[in-house]
Amino acid sequence: MPNELQSLAPRYDLAAARSRIPLLAACIPMNNCSQAPQTDATRAAAEQYLDSWNTKGMDWDGWLAEVERARALFAELIGASPDEVAVTSSVSEATSAVASALDFSGARRGVIASGAEFPTVGQVWLAQGARGARVRWVPVHDGMVAPADYDPLLDRETAVVSACHGYYLNGFIQDTAAIAERAHAVGALLFVDAYQTVGTRPIDVKVLGADFLVAGNLKFLMGVPGIAFLYVRRELIETLRPTLTGWFGRANPFAFDPTMLDWAATARRFDTGTPPLINAYIARAGMELVRETGTSAIGEWHQVLAARLIEGGRARGLVLHGTDDPSRKTASTAFVVSDSATVEAKLRSRGVIASARGRVIRMAPHYYTTLVDVDRALDALAEVVSSR
Repeated sequence: MPNELQSLAPRYDLAAARSRIPLLAACIPMNNCSQAPQTDATRAAAEQYLDSWNTKGMDWDGWLAEVERARALFAELIGASPDEVAVTSSVSEATSAVASALDFSGARRGVIASGAEFPTVGQVWLAQGARGARVRWVPVHDGMVAPADYDPLLDRETAVVSACHGYYLNGFIQDTAAIAERAHAVGALLFVDAYQTVGTRPIDVKVLGADFLVAGNLKFLMGVPGIAFLYVRRELIETLRPTLTGWFGRANPFAFDPTMLDWAATARRFDTGTPPLINAYIARAGMELVRETGTSAIGEWHQVLAARLIEGGRARGLVLHGTDDPSRKTASTAFVVSDSATVEAKLRSRGVIASARGRVIRMAPHYYTTLVDVDRALDALAEVVSSR
């Protein structure tokens, strides 16, 4: 590797960041695109909830306050206000709630989705066929999608465009601002799945042009499964009435009136049932780590890590999937292999945790990853591939 890359370091204290992740003593986690490692902060947050439950038996005021802290932190990380954010259990639930609030019975029944969508998102849109939705797909070429590829499908019958910010398979980032301009020009809304990008760089939903944005916490926000967030542009909130709903979506959840279907005035109308409490504690702690480290500094380091993965993979004869331009992707980098599940297992036996998806193995470092980690992970992958 070039000497200048070897001397690079992030703008934050990398050693201090690493000291908070016990897993690093045993292996090299390169699977943040799938699951973040545990930190001392997230473990302490889980124990905080368990201690509260154990000593107080019930502390709904304290528990719900923690949910609101998590809501506010997510809003801060995407440049939104807390009243524009709903708390859900998963991106699947959040996407389904949005879909349930859209009317596909009239002339506007078109859904334009990129072929880079994570399966759950595409499947939610397809399920709306029973309600009249007509789904069409923007193709993926060489692991990428160009904004102009949306043009032939967009028309005045398009209700919503679904364009992930980061492609889960290889980290490619779509130009959602350009896609938003095209969608809005025909009167359509833009739905953005940012699960693979929130926490990897500065995010501003206004700059992205998103009408809706979803993301969970178990990947680059350093959290766990079971909690996700939904941004709804403020100007849209009052016009939307999701039929996927629950008592926390009401104007006053504690009115306990089963005969009343009113709606919270904020994006909280997209909340459903009892919120995921312990998950919210952990999510809050993980997002605090990201905020304290700084998304600008994390984004800079991701560019260095991506360049190292791309150049190092090429030097070792590995076959890259998608773009080789670090500025057009996250640090997540995919390499084509013949049997990704077997490769993942063999890497784990060598102390490297990677993530198999279809015909690729994904290497997804994060802010705590060193260049030495990347080199060792690539050496292990090259060894596994050459031995097959």
